[in-house]
Amino acid sequence: MKNKKIIGRKEIISILDLELFDLDAKIDTGADSSALHCDHIEIEEEIVHFTLLDEVHPAYHGKRMSLPLYKLKRVKSSNGEIQLRPSIKVSVEFMGKKYKSIISLTNRADMTFPMLIGRRFLSDRFLVDVSKEYLSKELKKEMKWLYIYYPEIKTYTQLQD
Repeated sequence: MKNKKIIGRKEIISILDLELFDLDAKIDTGADSSALHCDHIEIEEEIVHFTLLDEVHPAYHGKRMSLPLYKLKRVKSSNGEIQLRPSIKVSVEFMGKKYKSIISLTNRADMTFPMLIGRRFLSDRFLVDVSKEYLSKELKKEMKWLYIYYPEIKTYTQLQD
């Protein structure tokens, strides 16, 4: 249990490679992998194209994104249906740290949260206190992170205010 951070059942996450900041996420220890809501998912020559468009979630900016396909995998959804989903590898900011994460892309329009964070991401890093919510917001208030994007090297840097 050494060095594991306590998180709540609902948190915020930023997906830096997708320019999605402070996205509401449900922590789901019953899910193996993480999933992100998107529309119009297409795969062309090992590239996944998708749209981040959702009027309900203010972090969504409506941009059409293209990233390398990490993997196509079978995922059992919450209703028991098996889906073939593309996944991508991205940089995320969560609980004040930057991580690489694999996220499957799916339409979660009927779900309350646009992002689901599963066990693979949580394992050996975090403990979930189901009586808590949005501990990441408290941490952000304390840290006041600022992200600067450097287009010439296609990366983000965190600066503390």
